[in-house]
Amino acid sequence: MEHSNVYKPSYLIELCKKYNLSPSKKYGQNYLMTKIYIDKMLEAGEINKDDLVVEVGPGFGVLTFALAEKAEKVVSFEIEQKLKEYWEENSPENLEIVWGDVLKKFSIFNFQFSKYKVIANLPYQITSGILRMFLELENKPEKIVVMVQKEVAQRITAKKGDMSVLAISVQYYGQPKTVAKVTKGNFWPSPKVDSAVLLIDNIKSPNNDFSDEYFFEVVKAGFAQKRKQLWRNLSQGLKLDGEKVKIVLEDVCGNDKIRAEELDVLDWVKVVESIV
Repeated sequence: MEHSNVYKPSYLIELCKKYNLSPSKKYGQNYLMTKIYIDKMLEAGEINKDDLVVEVGPGFGVLTFALAEKAEKVVSFEIEQKLKEYWEENSPENLEIVWGDVLKKFSIFNFQFSKYKVIANLPYQITSGILRMFLELENKPEKIVVMVQKEVAQRITAKKGDMSVLAISVQYYGQPKTVAKVTKGNFWPSPKVDSAVLLIDNIKSPNNDFSDEYFFEVVKAGFAQKRKQLWRNLSQGLKLDGEKVKIVLEDVCGNDKIRAEELDVLDWVKVVESIV
């Protein structure tokens, strides 16, 4: 089935009028109009006929139709009820749409998926919440490929010196990399910032002697006050003896005056192991 019209602003404007929609700032709706980036997303996700794909926010289906052609089944979560009629008329056989907020609905569905991949043009304001939700699930996706703001992709793929809680929370579970940069002119309406296609691969459940919850409790304490040295944040936030924390940091990082953004995931794991 040919859906090339979904790349044309004139057609999108027509659809918006027909279904009484205006691209919603609230839901972060900007429609991608360039097929090359859809192809790049499918390529990065290595989508094939055995795949079950979970999508968030199908909109008018620019990514959805392409996924449905390549995958065995697509399950899309859509919060915008005004699109119901559109999808009743246009849904491919192997597409299931779940109406509602993915952050509230997905746990109900999660147990049905044995293996799945997440491919989505994410509404920007829920990006970190969505990524955390999928990565923290017991049944994690094999791969995640998402269109995100360029700055968010840069933060997630950061190295020592520029780390953040977001970077740690993604890199703890998988390996993120930017596979394409997408300038704002490729969207309608054009957003204020450029975007990027982000792949998170090699996703796994870490096998440590401490819980993931405790790990992130320590990391969040470490980042609590950016200006302060890490030992001070950890000793204040976790009620630990400052001198002991300094010894741990000297041991792990070779520097007890280090700041939180200078540690990568492996450093954090060693720190947490030492202070448990």
